[in-house]
Amino acid sequence: MKHNIIKKILASVLAITFSLGSAACSKAPDNAGSEKKEIVYSKSQGPYTELFEAAIVPILEKQGYTLKGVDFSELLTADIALNDGDVDVNVEQHTAYAENFNANNNGDLTPISPIPTVPAGLFSVNHASLDEISDGAKVAVPNDAANTARCYLMLQKIGWIKISDNADLTAITQDDITENPHNIVFTEMKSLTIPSAIQDFDYVAITGSIVYNAGIDASTALANEDIQDHLVLQVVVKEKNKDSEWAKAIVDAYHSEEFKKYLKENNNGLWWVPEGLQ
Repeated sequence: MKHNIIKKILASVLAITFSLGSAACSKAPDNAGSEKKEIVYSKSQGPYTELFEAAIVPILEKQGYTLKGVDFSELLTADIALNDGDVDVNVEQHTAYAENFNANNNGDLTPISPIPTVPAGLFSVNHASLDEISDGAKVAVPNDAANTARCYLMLQKIGWIKISDNADLTAITQDDITENPHNIVFTEMKSLTIPSAIQDFDYVAITGSIVYNAGIDASTALANEDIQDHLVLQVVVKEKNKDSEWAKAIVDAYHSEEFKKYLKENNNGLWWVPEGLQ
């Protein structure tokens, strides 16, 4: 009888010890996520990753962080990796894209700070000015929803078209164009293919990262968009990480005097800089 009682006591002690150990382990990821010193970021070919690596990474490294980049060929797969927790952060998208990803992928990606953005522009190798627009002119615009909308807004800005007052500014289509006095013929196509086809059109509308990657001189733009709030590039993390120390460190780096100095010395007109980062 005494032997059985002792066994029961030992079993109870072991069970309590295991329970306490499990509880401690269950809290470790949250603490590690907030206090960790290695930040994994998704990277792509383009100006935003290059700016991050040239100007932000050195600031974070001085604070004791180690940065590791993981290459992705497209933003969708980068966002899937971010949403799955395979990477911690990316700096390649605007709010509209993040919201669209969340809606279609049960995501919880959260923009936490605006960052410098390369505006969309209107370019031509066949015309020297906007005044050369002719009746029936051929114009190429991106075919992905957010960038299609921003480029049509740019064309409204320069007076080439009129968009319905009731249009959703994040999802403008040709059906929202109420006036087209020059009878412009629009071709909606993949952003990446527009630069190589520029000679086939009177004018082409190209978003900032595509301009940069194609090696087009941004200063040759005949017009630039007024960047809408939902199209400003953002630092993006998962919702659970938005208040972590490492996420705050990234935001602080973009707002630092060191970063402002870098921009003043290296911005040749490519970047539109949000208020607060100037």
